[in-house]
Amino acid sequence: MSVKSERRIKIKFRVRNKISGTPERPRLSVSRSNKQIYAQVIDDLSGKTLAAASSLGMEKMPKKEQAAKVGELIAKNAQEAGITSVVFDRNGFLYHGRVQELADAARKGGLNF
Repeated sequence: MSVKSERRIKIKFRVRNKISGTPERPRLSVSRSNKQIYAQVIDDLSGKTLAAASSLGMEKMPKKEQAAKVGELIAKNAQEAGITSVVFDRNGFLYHGRVQELADAARKGGLNF
């Protein structure tokens, strides 16, 4: 494993020790790769994914715009599932760029965190 990925995993575990998703306030987990971005709303007590969205299959556009679309989509899917408030889990990624765009779009879409 590279030093960069080991660092991200350490940060991820440090963040996950502090936050957890409940049925009333599930966890919005964000994951990104070099080309795609994914978001899930997870209830950690039952271990179920309540809503999900990703950039797979979207038309080609800049990555930040893609992240904003996924943020809008996850907000819409979560509200359809009856979720209005979540805990944000950046999953060890720095809160800037695509992760921040997704979070801002989810907030505009109606999610509170």
